[in-house]
Amino acid sequence: MFTPVSARAASAYKRVGAQTSIEGASPHQVICLLFEALVQSLHAARGSLARGDIEGKGQSIGKAVRILEEGLKAALDIESGGELAVNLRGVYNYSILRLTTANLKNDITLIEEVTQLIVPVFDAWKSIPLPHVGNA
Repeated sequence: MFTPVSARAASAYKRVGAQTSIEGASPHQVICLLFEALVQSLHAARGSLARGDIEGKGQSIGKAVRILEEGLKAALDIESGGELAVNLRGVYNYSILRLTTANLKNDITLIEEVTQLIVPVFDAWKSIPLPHVGNA
């Protein structure tokens, strides 16, 4: 479902200015970091809009859209991931559309809608059991 080592996702994560280092992170951890940064950006956009900080709202929504487009969506492997990857791509595309509309209309409910879509996907991703690596 995701490209090995997720090099594109890792570089996207760096480009959007995430705070956490991704050096040595597994592909699973990189996707977790992308989701964390996405959720933080959604919360920041909501807070900015609630305060009337239109510039901050625009920056946070822009960051969220870049994470979705250049990170999470770019990391999908539609051929190997099958229906799940196609469905995730649909969720990401829909979220990008809703965030773009939220930015244009200053609509906090659309930011909340995307948050409600993304958080369960993030929770599901975090719950994926990883293979236990023994000491060598």
